Amino acid sequence: MENTVVLKFGGTSVGTIEKIKKISNYLKQRVYKGEKLVVVVSAMGKTTDNLIKQVEEITNNPDIRELDTLLAIGEQNTISLMAITLNEIGIKSRSLTGMQAGIKTFGKHTKSKIANIDSDFIKDELKKFDVLVVAGFQGFNENKEITTLGRGGSDTSAVAIAAAIESPCEIYTDVHGVYSTDPRVYPEAIKLDEISYEEMLELSALGAGVLESRCIEIAKNYNIPIYLAKTLSGKKGTWIMSKENLLEKKVVTGVALDKDVLHVTIICKDFSSDFIEELFNQLDYYSVNIDMISQVVFDDKVNVSFTCKNSDRNFLNSILEIIDSKYKDIQYDIKSNFSKLSIVGSGMRDVSGVAARAFRTLCSNNIKFYQVTTSEISISYAIDLSDSEKAVQLFCKEFEL
Repeated sequence: MENTVVLKFGGTSVGTIEKIKKISNYLKQRVYKGEKLVVVVSAMGKTTDNLIKQVEEITNNPDIRELDTLLAIGEQNTISLMAITLNEIGIKSRSLTGMQAGIKTFGKHTKSKIANIDSDFIKDELKKFDVLVVAGFQGFNENKEITTLGRGGSDTSAVAIAAAIESPCEIYTDVHGVYSTDPRVYPEAIKLDEISYEEMLELSALGAGVLESRCIEIAKNYNIPIYLAKTLSGKKGTWIMSKENLLEKKVVTGVALDKDVLHVTIICKDFSSDFIEELFNQLDYYSVNIDMISQVVFDDKVNVSFTCKNSDRNFLNSILEIIDSKYKDIQYDIKSNFSKLSIVGSGMRDVSGVAARAFRTLCSNNIKFYQVTTSEISISYAIDLSDSEKAVQLFCKEFEL
């Protein structure tokens, strides 16, 4: 829609009433410039964490339908307060829950995905109001139950709405943009003015915590440029866009480090394709997102290794119980003292020697790696958690990041 922009503000940005007032005044200036705004917000500050703590006082294994109903409260609190503030300062505004905004979802509770959005309703509402304040992170399924979208759900909501109404998307958070790596690990990290969808997608999938990979996928599929910047800072952020529009393509763009990793190895002494099929069917059923997959068959034994998130530990335990009950002589090992270290760059397609430099850097500094996977634009290593920050710094110096 012409002159319409989708903006998203994270939990720290809307953490207090004072912050909500400041953002509302900023939105007022945008409206006075002739823009129509859809504002997607997260829960205030630590609201979601506090709700989860309340549940933990009752049980460590809550019904996930009821958990979704509870967690949706956080965003609904924020949208009401922001709409009230905007109306108070003369900006015609309306708050919308995920259900009211027509965000239809599918899949498991706490990990739902967006099926579609009622774009006609949003466009019609924008004819009546200057600003629509939409609850991120939530929607509703075919049974009209409240669902949540999991980690990074508000970013996903914002980009999906932008795609539905064909508008650009601006995401505001507590960082100034996308850096070559986490500045807390390597203070000399470079802030990037622009990065391609595919590079950002790899960095997100491999552990960079700036944006969740699902929202990048939507942006890439619908060619929606994303602008990522710090809330109300005025400092230039980062554009995430099609690689064809990039002015400069670096060999290595960034280094991602994921410490939230379980490294899983499963050994079946009697190899069969049925075992592999059952394992991956169960991983799919429980929506466990796995990475760094490798399989080795030797003397009729199959060794399958992969990484997944620590938060999937309970799902993983259920899967292993099922596998153990169906197949004999199963051994498995789950390690949480590993991290996943990755280098990413679209220029790696066309430049030789990048892998050699990466392996040489680790080996010459006595950093062990236990599993390696590659894509066209990335190399990932499973390494000891204790070596992770040192390895990031070494890679940043080697590739001048």
